[in-house]
Amino acid sequence: MTAMLGMYDMPALQPANDRFWALIRAHLGDGPAHLTRDRDFWEVWQDPGLVFAQTCGMPYRTRLHGAVQLVGTPDYALPGCPPGHYCSVFVARAEDDRPLEALAQGTFAYNEALSQSGWAAPITHLTELGLTPGALLQSGGHALSAQAVAESRADLASLDALTWELLKTHTDLGRTLREVARTTPTPTLPYITANSRDAQAVTAATRAAIADLTPQDREALHLHGLTEIPAEVYLAVPTPPGPDALGAAK
Repeated sequence: MTAMLGMYDMPALQPANDRFWALIRAHLGDGPAHLTRDRDFWEVWQDPGLVFAQTCGMPYRTRLHGAVQLVGTPDYALPGCPPGHYCSVFVARAEDDRPLEALAQGTFAYNEALSQSGWAAPITHLTELGLTPGALLQSGGHALSAQAVAESRADLASLDALTWELLKTHTDLGRTLREVARTTPTPTLPYITANSRDAQAVTAATRAAIADLTPQDREALHLHGLTEIPAEVYLAVPTPPGPDALGAAK
């Protein structure tokens, strides 16, 4: 059996995530004793023994739909977002006062092509404004995209709104970078389980675990509840062309 909470698992949050999983496991009555932190995300998401994990909206709608079950969507109570939703935040260097239109002509750092907040949402937003990045830099992670901008290897990056809040709390990037713009909110990263599991039981255990979190852990994880967003809503989110197609179109 496998469980992973790797999407928001920076070192400062790992103890809180461990306690969150321990509560889920206790309410569920089974599951691995510890969270997995040493396996590939895709390997875990598609593991037949998956008890609990969090994925991203774009991987769910493009590859995982039908292969896993939705457990629920966490509500992070993010500013300007409905319950269970998030958005992408465009960031630039604090001393770079160019508007989005000018920044987009430079290098855009993105974590990976199958990221809703790092690729799909920002590219959809830019496309709607008639903008195309002048160049692309794949970083491998949201924090790495932010670091690329801070180090002037990129002019612009897109981070999911919760990652941006966590980076401002736990790193110096909140002072090094500034927020430029935000995208339209979409459903946030859902919790999933294998098709072989009783998804309703996992949902109930997760909801009970959130209620049992200490105020300190709830604040650290920004967890305010569990919402139920149908698969159809995730599937309806636009999927833009990938980096190769975008580059070919320029």
